[in-house]
Amino acid sequence: MKFSLALGFAFILPLIRAQVPHWGPCPDPAVQTAFNLKQFMGRWFEIAKLPAQFEKGRCIETNFTLKTDNSIRVVSSEILKAELRKIEGTGVVEDIKNPAKLGISYSYVLPYSPYWILSTDYVNVALVYSCTDILRLFHVDFAWILGRTRSMPEATVQKAMDTFAKNNIDVSRMIPSKQQGCDKTL
Repeated sequence: MKFSLALGFAFILPLIRAQVPHWGPCPDPAVQTAFNLKQFMGRWFEIAKLPAQFEKGRCIETNFTLKTDNSIRVVSSEILKAELRKIEGTGVVEDIKNPAKLGISYSYVLPYSPYWILSTDYVNVALVYSCTDILRLFHVDFAWILGRTRSMPEATVQKAMDTFAKNNIDVSRMIPSKQQGCDKTL
């Protein structure tokens, strides 16, 4: 038993080394009430984030498109080492009674990861949270402040961070995303 637990941690720890692990289960934050999926669709730029192993570049953005089967085409991109990199995934509404609780997967073999819209005005800012429990002992979470433009007033960013904190989400390690020089041709 001890060996299998140690072996499990040996596989899990490299996956979360750049993430933000916390003891205990995931918090259960309130999500956007009366969420309108169609209004959320479109292009969003990453303004700030909790560090994530899978996001190492700059000029990170995601475009959401509603498909005819009501799934969501999710195309995320970043510039890394002077190269534009894109990845396409699928999003779904995981609970029809709570449409702000989306799930997103970038692979056919991996399950959907939580992608919860905590708050949005649809035209300027969106707060997104994702959390995964690891054996109910600890959790790894991600948080993003997204904007419809590449920059956002500092007061809006601070208000977003306060909203995360009020929902028991630790954003003390949140960092600004690099959105400068994004319109230059590669």
